This record gives sequence, structure tokens and C-alpha cells, in this order.
Amino acid sequence: MTIQARFGPYGGRYVPETVIPALDELTAAYERLKDDPGFKTELESLLKDFVGRPTPLYFASRLTEKLGGPRIYLKREDLCHTGAHKINNTVGQLLLAAEMGKKRIIAETGAGQHGVATATAAALFGIPCAIYMGIKDIARQELNVVRMKLLGAEVIPVSSGSQSLKDAMNEAIRDWVTNVENTYYVIGSVAGPAPYPALVRDFQSVIGREARAQFLEAEGRLPAELIACVGGGSNAMGLFAAFLDDDVPMVGVEAAGEGLDSGKHGASIERGHRGVLHGSMSYILQDAYGQILEAHSISAGLDYPGVGPEHSWLHDEGRVRYDSVTDAEALACFTMLSETEGIIPALESSHAIAWITKHAADYSADDAVIVNLSGRGDKDVHQAARALGIME
Repeated sequence: MTIQARFGPYGGRYVPETVIPALDELTAAYERLKDDPGFKTELESLLKDFVGRPTPLYFASRLTEKLGGPRIYLKREDLCHTGAHKINNTVGQLLLAAEMGKKRIIAETGAGQHGVATATAAALFGIPCAIYMGIKDIARQELNVVRMKLLGAEVIPVSSGSQSLKDAMNEAIRDWVTNVENTYYVIGSVAGPAPYPALVRDFQSVIGREARAQFLEAEGRLPAELIACVGGGSNAMGLFAAFLDDDVPMVGVEAAGEGLDSGKHGASIERGHRGVLHGSMSYILQDAYGQILEAHSISAGLDYPGVGPEHSWLHDEGRVRYDSVTDAEALACFTMLSETEGIIPALESSHAIAWITKHAADYSADDAVIVNLSGRGDKDVHQAARALGIME
């Protein structure tokens, strides 16, 4: 296998034997196609003409002035078709699925953006699609549920466990084990068994490649720091991947929820331990007996008790610093960026904005940083309005 399966001690395949042939088939297909000129040309064409790439690297002048710290550039993944970076990966995986002759697509979703992106790509390729989603997330992401159904996808409610992303992923894996012969499972983050973490990172790395070239053109140098939110961690790995060989510091921002000591958070690296979840080894939230703990975040996309294995390795190696911000801090920056720049960020992205807001004073005015704005906040408007007391 030439595709990276482990990141230090992390990653691997911890799955039922029935799934191994499907993972081998996917690995072989990706190894065959990822450097194929025809596949690359078709993917680049879809990213340009369907997704809307390249996305801008926007200098946030009013935010910079307000915070009084570094010059802040926002990588505008919120301007991708469907409103988040998720579409980069789903278009790539659907192209793979079509090449492999798969007749059915399944996926899981938390915030709904991966579900919408998968349903969109499935419609583009004309392949039937089913999306698993926890009923707690269905309630707080109603708009995205409607969008998935309009795109022709079947949304399957999951009522087990915490009724959120972890349990939706459990049900999707059960479906895949049962229907592995004709079904392609589109994983939405840099998680799951090999080859998914490397495969999803590769499809999302277009974010960092564009940002690096755009920043060099704008500033004539590399950024002083990269900042991105981390749940499973796909938008962060997409930005970080192109800079890993550069001397550029990076920060992954986890969800501190109601506080790290409250027990209600999603900080898998800061407060987790090494373990196995959804087919790979990584940092996960678990109790002393190895039982998975329920994660919490105001952001459905960060409400996950694990993190991609490459992030765990980058943490252990000291290459990326991981920190966290609370629900209240993220919510405050949801409003602040809206009022300051006319951009309503996703609650996930608001965590990255909150981090640079807290730490702006640590930089000089000559520094310049990139914050990955992973998605737009339309999906979160009702939830944020209720939390802010704007509506009941």
C-alpha cells in the first residue's frame, strides 16, 4: 500500500473482516487513479466549474483593525458550492465511486454540511444516496435536512446513544457491512479506517495549496500562523497539509463546550486518550473503562468524541499546537464577524475566529495569519438566535 495507513501509532484499520475487501478495493482504486491524468483533469474541472474554486483569500481589514493584532486573512471555504469545504471531498469521492461502478452511496452527517455535500455530489453523478443523521442534529440543523431531501437523498434518523454524529457513524458503518458489495461509504472527515484519513486529506488539500499561493502573492512571504477549527479535522488538515514542510506554526482549535472541566466538551486531543473509534486509533474521549464519552459543542460539526489520526500524530510530534475555545466564546464571534465583516460564519468556523480574537495581542502588527473559514453560518442562524435570545 503506497497510501499512508498509519501516522506514527495512529490510524490503521480496526474494522470487521467483512469490510477489509471493500477497503482494499478502495485503496487499489485510489492508488490507480489519484495520479491518472484523466481523473485529475476531471476532478480539477469539477472543482473549478461545479464547486467554484479557487475560493478567495480575503484580507479582513475591519477585523484586523478591531483586534489590533496581526493582519488577518480568511480562506473563504464558505463560498464553495453548498456553503462549506465538505464539497471538495465529496466530489472527489463520488468521482472515485463512479469509476468503481458503485450503485449506492451512504454517508453520515452531524452539522449537515457533509450530508448536503454528499447528496449534492450523488445527484451530480446520478447515484442513489442515503444519509444517517442523529435526531438531535436533525432538530438543530433542520435547514440542511430539507436541503438533503430536496437533493433526492434519503435522510435516516438515528435515535441511539447521544443521537448525534458518533451514533450516525455507527449506523452508517453497520449499513456498509451489510451492503458492502454495491455500496460506497463517503466518510466526511480525516477519520475512519485506512485509506480514508489520507484520502480525505488529499481531496481537501486544495485549500492549503490555494491559500499558500494566494498568500505568497499578497504578502510575498509565508504566514506567521495558520488557524483552523478541529472536530474530526478535515478543514484543518486541508489547510495544514500544504504547509507541513514549511516553518509555519499551526493551531487546531477544538470545542471546549461549556468548559474543559465541565465534562461537556469536544476536546479529544486536550482531554482525550489513545483509543479506537470508528475504525482507527487516535485520541478519543473515553472513561477509565474505555467506554466512549458523549461529546458536547454548540457546533454540531465539532460534537464528536474523536479526531483524525494525523492530528493526533501532529500533536505528539509537536508540529501543530491544539487549543480550545468555549461555546460562549464561539457564539460571541459568530456575531462579531457578522457585524464586523458582513460574513456570517458557521459555528465551527467561529471557534477559529474566537481563538485569534483571544490571542491577537500576542502578535505584532507586521505579522499576518490565515484563518480557515470552513463554512457559512446560514445553517446555524436559528440555533444561534435562540442562544443569543433573539428568538425563542
